[in-house]
Amino acid sequence: MGGLKLEISEKYWPMNEAFEISRGVQNDQQSILVCVEDEEGFVGRGEGCGVEYKGETPQTMLTQIKVVRTQIESDISRSDLVGLMPAGGARCAVDAALWDLEAKRAGKSVYELIGVENPRPVSTTYTIGMRSVEAYEKAAQSLAAYEFIKIKVAGDNALAGVAAVHKGAPNSKLIVDPNQSWNLEQMTQYADPLRQMNVVLLEQPLKVGDEAALDGVDLPIKLCADELINIKDDLDKAIGRFDVINIKLDKTGGLTAAWDLADAASAMGFDLMVGCMAGSSLSMAPAHVLAQRCAYVDLDGPLLQSEDWENGLVYRDGVVSPPLRSFGG
Repeated sequence: MGGLKLEISEKYWPMNEAFEISRGVQNDQQSILVCVEDEEGFVGRGEGCGVEYKGETPQTMLTQIKVVRTQIESDISRSDLVGLMPAGGARCAVDAALWDLEAKRAGKSVYELIGVENPRPVSTTYTIGMRSVEAYEKAAQSLAAYEFIKIKVAGDNALAGVAAVHKGAPNSKLIVDPNQSWNLEQMTQYADPLRQMNVVLLEQPLKVGDEAALDGVDLPIKLCADELINIKDDLDKAIGRFDVINIKLDKTGGLTAAWDLADAASAMGFDLMVGCMAGSSLSMAPAHVLAQRCAYVDLDGPLLQSEDWENGLVYRDGVVSPPLRSFGG
């Protein structure tokens, strides 16, 4: 095969509303767009949002790609890419573009290439950012048809916020995400009341580095590791402490590494969740492939934004269908 032509650019996606979590407030999602075109005219696209709390920005991601531009344009394989670039948003975008290109060259979908037959629609969460108790309930009322709702909370007034969401959407299963803002006492104190509010998953309540505090702790709700796990080498830190691993392609550096992480996590007995850093349908498309093997799905990025790609993923009451083959492989 001949070489590739690589194009990279920045994208900014405005949010529907200010999105608040325990780390701060987000008004837009910054990302990068990667396009690779071969000599036959086939084009693969990928988007990377990066991992903000690790210091990634569009500028740092573009710089990473520019450093290895020559190798990428030599028509690099996805496996070689894993060895060439570190995990993160830059590699995620390039990996997605290579998957898309490979699918178009082969006249197949990415699902077929990776071995998933008959891809199905999946139920995704919708994430409610931090807000007043009254606003939690109002937001939940509009989401009552969703199977899953995810709630961002901090340490203060967390139970009241979750109770308001449960009141607004009493039949929805709830996932609570404090984004590392709780201590062990809060986690153990809140656990049983949360279970009674139909909370089925508690995501990364403690700070990364404090996970040893979970040794010997038995909670009535499943615990999910998020910020703790980036690549499969991190899994040992979750053994005996967490039940579920949240896999985000921006953390792993793309679908290729994410699939390997899913294999390793499943072999160790963990349940799987696929998440996102927000982002458009182009970010969700490869993650939807991974979602086919996950018990929990959090691919609501396009729903949190006021703009998306034309002909992007279709969402109906929390159910997201596979993308069109022409869109993201």
